[in-house]
Amino acid sequence: MKITVKREEKFVEYEVDVVDITLLQLLTIIKTTQDNTLTFASGCRSSVCGSCSMRVNDREVLACSYKVQDGDRVEPLRNVPVVRDLVVDMDRSYAFNAKAKAWQKTISEGLEVTQEDEKINEVQSDCILCGSCYSACPVYAVNEEFLGPFALTRVWRYASDIREADEKSKIDTIQTNGVWDCTLCNECTIVCPQGISSKTDIEKLRSKSVMAGYSDPSFANSFGGGFGFDGSPSF
Repeated sequence: MKITVKREEKFVEYEVDVVDITLLQLLTIIKTTQDNTLTFASGCRSSVCGSCSMRVNDREVLACSYKVQDGDRVEPLRNVPVVRDLVVDMDRSYAFNAKAKAWQKTISEGLEVTQEDEKINEVQSDCILCGSCYSACPVYAVNEEFLGPFALTRVWRYASDIREADEKSKIDTIQTNGVWDCTLCNECTIVCPQGISSKTDIEKLRSKSVMAGYSDPSFANSFGGGFGFDGSPSF
């Protein structure tokens, strides 16, 4: 089996006599038997930690779960600095969680949380911060200030929690370089290993934004700021 791995600005070919193994297993074999300088990241090896995310044939995958195929072309995630080979620096992307205030801020006391309440954001709680959505996002590729898919998904996770007493502060935070900048292309959903649809979450956040008095700035600007469409709260 032959694969090529992007190292710096060129692709290096490796050949290993194996079948029916994961990409992470193959990379480990290459590192231990052929090229100990090959660098990649891994952790849990069970699709939970997200540290082995990379791109294969122009699509984001988790190396620990992807079954490697002959001729695969492997490269690091896009839109993030490459540390070395397949290892990238996700610090800037992770920082958007703080910028978007994606946490429980104020808890309402005395509420009874039902199973139905928990299911509203059950899937979003499964995000493993692998960065695949940022790598696939065409908006983040051209706007490094865009809050991005998993940060906005985490905002929805808490804005939709009935225990959150200050939902509005979260909605206020995502108006600039946030929900209105997304093109709803759905690329983030396609590559998410947890089946999370950030596109759907962003659409829900847009609805909450409108309910809070906000509107799409590009729509408002098309009217020259008239008719009350100025992109700011109406209350």
